Amino acid sequence: FAEGIPSEHNSSLSMTFTETIAVVLGLISVYLVVKQHVWCYPLGIISVFIYIFIFLDVKLYADMGLQVFFIVLQVYGWYEWLYGGSNKTALHVSRATKNIYFANIVFIVIATALIGYALHQLTDAALPYIDSFLAVLSMTGQWLMAKKYLENWSVWIAVNIGSIGMYSFKGLYLTAFLYAVYLVLAIVGYREWKKELSEQVTVNA
Repeated sequence: FAEGIPSEHNSSLSMTFTETIAVVLGLISVYLVVKQHVWCYPLGIISVFIYIFIFLDVKLYADMGLQVFFIVLQVYGWYEWLYGGSNKTALHVSRATKNIYFANIVFIVIATALIGYALHQLTDAALPYIDSFLAVLSMTGQWLMAKKYLENWSVWIAVNIGSIGMYSFKGLYLTAFLYAVYLVLAIVGYREWKKELSEQVTVNA
């Protein structure tokens, strides 16, 4: 059936199809995050699982490992959004404290240095420090999102800008496009969540 078609060509077509599925699920998932719909999590888990194999194929090992971490955080966020509020009620949007800011900055600096160094020394990873920085920044954004902190969108805006460049460099153009759309959605998400937070303050005043 595939006689005369190079195996590399078949592999490329298969990867493009797989990437397309992951992209579509990712877009739907982030749109649901903007709308604070809890179904963002099961769809996000499927998309993340697919990306494990995509990043393995292009040797972005920090991003591959990140997807495993994302699955854990997606499950955690799913629970938090449903029962993380007072008396096990749904979680509402809030702002992060100064202590959370400081802890996240320390985590980003230390984790990026350690993961980047390990990948540089022990693997053939492409862009080990850039990949590690964006991976760690994404971990931070995912945790902030799970807690429904408004600041998660600022982190995702930074992640999306950096990811567009990295994935374009690695030839993952569909994924780069996905992150360009993510960038737009992150801006929209920040505005919508900030509006809801302002309305909460008005109601509680």
